[in-house]
Parts: sequence; C-alpha cells; structure tokens
Amino acid sequence: MEPNKTMRETTINLPETKVEAKEKAPLLNSSKAIAILEPPNRGTKKGIAIGDFVLRLCTIGATLGATVTMGNADAVAPFTTRFLRFEAQFNDIPTFVFFMVANGIVTGYLFLSLPFSTICIVRPLAKAPRILLVIFDTAMTGLTLASASAVAPIVYLAHNGNPNTNWLPFCQQFGDFCSSTSGAMVGSLLAGTLFMTIIILSAFALKRN
Repeated sequence: MEPNKTMRETTINLPETKVEAKEKAPLLNSSKAIAILEPPNRGTKKGIAIGDFVLRLCTIGATLGATVTMGNADAVAPFTTRFLRFEAQFNDIPTFVFFMVANGIVTGYLFLSLPFSTICIVRPLAKAPRILLVIFDTAMTGLTLASASAVAPIVYLAHNGNPNTNWLPFCQQFGDFCSSTSGAMVGSLLAGTLFMTIIILSAFALKRN
C-alpha cells in the first residue's frame, strides 16, 4: 500500500504594487482635502491683512493731507498797508518745517509699504514681511506723534496766548494760518492713531493659534 501523502498548502503574501494601492485608496473630495490641509486661521489672517491695507490707505490720506495743509499755511494780516506787510508762513517757525518734513517722510514710507501689505494678503501666513512692517510702523508712529506733539503747544499759544508771559494770541489777525496749522495737527494725530491700530492688527496676525 502506498503511504498517505499529506498535501500542505503554502500561501505566499506578495506586497501590493503602487498601482494596486492607488486603485484601492479611497477618493477624497477635493474641497474636504483642501480644508484639511489649509490651516484654520488662514482666513482670519487674510482678513486682518486686508484691513491693514485699507488702514494704510486711510493713513496716507491723513499724513498727505497734513503735509499739504501745513505747506499751504499762509496768511496776511488784514491791517497790512502799502508800506508794511504782515504775513505769517509755516517756514517762519522751524517746528512747522519739521512737522511738514516728518509727515512727508511718513507719507513716502506708507506708499512703499503698500506692496508688502499686498504680499501679506496673498500669503497670509508669511511672517517675514509682517515683522518688517511692524518694525518700521513703530518707528513711523513715533515720528508722526512727535511731529504732532511738537506743533501742539505752538498751535495752542496761537489760539489762546499766555497771559502770564504776556504772549498774545494772533489767530484773530491770521485766521487762515491758524486754521491750516490746526487742521494739519489734527490730521497728524489721526494718522498716529491709525498707525497704532495697524500695529495692533499686526500683533494679532503674528499671534500663534
């Protein structure tokens, strides 16, 4: 008799090829995949970047208006005669000259900062351009507020004078001059406030979630 032969089956597991694995992989919805890969705070930072750009445009209007208004500050006293001419100009006071130059520098910087602000809109997660803007924004804020603070006492004395030192107000004689200088000072203070708002928004954008 022939001995019983036991047949054993041997299973060999072969690794799946890349093509088979790709065919078995579940298909994900493209919108869901983008939502998974995209950081949740991207939309918030993009909104902050858009607000930053709009505020910069408003600040340009304030500083440019302050510069032009101060540069046009000129008035002639009503009691000017044929032989005597009493005229007040911004360049008669060095502080007003400093104010106009400082606000002109700030206006030029704001125009140059618009491309960097646009980069922050296109790439909301980029930190390098935003950090650069924060550094220069802080410096320009100090320059803007310094110029406004420098002219504030002179504008006050022009309107009210100082009876303790017998300094008489002269805005009654040079009304247009005082109106221009006062408006320029207000515009510069407004620009400083907008700058501080921009810096606060940038700090929120740089905050890690």
